[in-house]
Amino acid sequence: MAEAAYADEFESMLEESFGHIPSIEGSVVKGKVVSLENEYALIDVGLKSEGLVALKEFASSGHDVKLNVGDEVEVYVERLENNNGETILSRDKARREEAWAALERAFNSSERVTGIIFSRVKGGFTVDLSGAMAFLPGSQVDIRPVRDIGPLIGTPQPFQILKMDRRRGNIVVSRRAVLEESRAEARSELVASLKEGMILQGVVKNITDYGAFVDLGGVDGLLHVTDIAWRRINHPNEALQIGQTVKVQVIRFNPETQRISLGMKQLEVDPWEDVEMRYLVGAKFAGRVTNITDYGAFVELQPGIEGLVHVSEMSWTKKNFHPGKIVSTSQEVEVMILDLDPQKRRISLGLKQCLGNPWEEFMNKYPSGAELNGEVKNITEFGLFIGLPGEIDGMVHLSDIDWNTPGEEAIQNYNKGDIVRAKVLDIDVEKERISLGIKQLIVDPFELGSTSTRKGAVLTCVVTKIADIGIEVSLGNGMSGFIRKSDLSRDRFEQRSDRFAVDEKVDAKVISIDNKTRRVLLSIKAREVEEEKKAMQEYGSSDSGASLGDILGAALNQREESKKTNDD
Repeated sequence: MAEAAYADEFESMLEESFGHIPSIEGSVVKGKVVSLENEYALIDVGLKSEGLVALKEFASSGHDVKLNVGDEVEVYVERLENNNGETILSRDKARREEAWAALERAFNSSERVTGIIFSRVKGGFTVDLSGAMAFLPGSQVDIRPVRDIGPLIGTPQPFQILKMDRRRGNIVVSRRAVLEESRAEARSELVASLKEGMILQGVVKNITDYGAFVDLGGVDGLLHVTDIAWRRINHPNEALQIGQTVKVQVIRFNPETQRISLGMKQLEVDPWEDVEMRYLVGAKFAGRVTNITDYGAFVELQPGIEGLVHVSEMSWTKKNFHPGKIVSTSQEVEVMILDLDPQKRRISLGLKQCLGNPWEEFMNKYPSGAELNGEVKNITEFGLFIGLPGEIDGMVHLSDIDWNTPGEEAIQNYNKGDIVRAKVLDIDVEKERISLGIKQLIVDPFELGSTSTRKGAVLTCVVTKIADIGIEVSLGNGMSGFIRKSDLSRDRFEQRSDRFAVDEKVDAKVISIDNKTRRVLLSIKAREVEEEKKAMQEYGSSDSGASLGDILGAALNQREESKKTNDD
């Protein structure tokens, strides 16, 4: 009985002693640092015994521990007393509880929170949200992929909570959502104030073959490759890099589509100003080959000033070639200004004009009348092409091959590669043509013969060809002639070409000489008529009583005797 009474009395005394103290286990309370021993801090929270908390729990992300005796701190009471009578306290859990409460409020109200990225994990990063650990996926770090995360680690950043589960202790945050929201706000402000001619700073966001997209701070603009610089740029990456900060000017803006065209070269002085004063037609300048096409090569005279050397202005002698056979990219060349159009921003250049004109050089060395040797380079239906000094050609027309033989026949005597001698007949530097002649190397036999052959003379000819309309004959002085069928005999029945043979000698009278057609016409008939008249005058007349046969017979006999005498 006494023992039971004693137990009840002890229980009432215990309740009296602790009944006014509320249970603080599982809650966050304030305590005072009593001492710092080794790696622990002794914290007094007003209980019968103090509790130990590891100093590392007081360290914040990226910072050293800053704790002194007497400091007041908040800790989480895990247990009032363990088996050893010690109070179990935790600073980490106290911070986590505080953070979770604040984070839940921020999550429910869609407010931003501040955190520090402090380590990399698989698929993303770990973020300290004032004691609560959160996961930041790699895709949520920035609007664009970030190559170097280093500058962001250890720096307080604003985040948006995407998802949180307190029971599992999971929090997922996004920095990208914050940036996109800020970007949208900045975009609205920028678009509202955007005007053509404005100068802005931006960051190169993406590079394509035709230009670069520049982030102006919430809105993108296109910087076309032709607006990057006045000089030729084949690809934007020659002048720009992703992430590069650039100064640009708004050159076009469509408020409806919100398309923005940007320019960098517009911020520089236009090199085409007063270009006609600096680049005079006919002047020579040094330049650099920047681009080669099928039709020519572009040469940069100065940054932003380019001209075209057309393929026809590259070589005096080469034809049907690719410009790449003459020049190469980046090659330094000397060119001449051929034409200038400042309005169209076009300059026509010449490369060959800075070299010696081979036709002018040939004319100076071989004027008309000069003779020289050359190789037959080509044979065509209208003549021979002869290779000449300076890698140029001259042409011998069919009519200039031989004085007597027709050109179609005379050209058969020549082959490619033959070395021939020719005379310069004419040089046309402008048309780049040189006329040559082979027959002119000797005196024109027709011209020579025509001086000693007169109309009305009787010549002894040799038959060279027989035709239905007459016979061709050689006059023996390099000249040839023709006797028409009607002139073969005084006797109509004897006017047959088949009664003559090749190499047969005949006497005929010259009835015409045509220097233009180089043709001599002869007539046997005219000779016979002339001889008849002479015979009549010399040997008799109709009044003498002699017959015509007697008179002609006597004349012919005398002619034959005279001919024999001359032959002997």
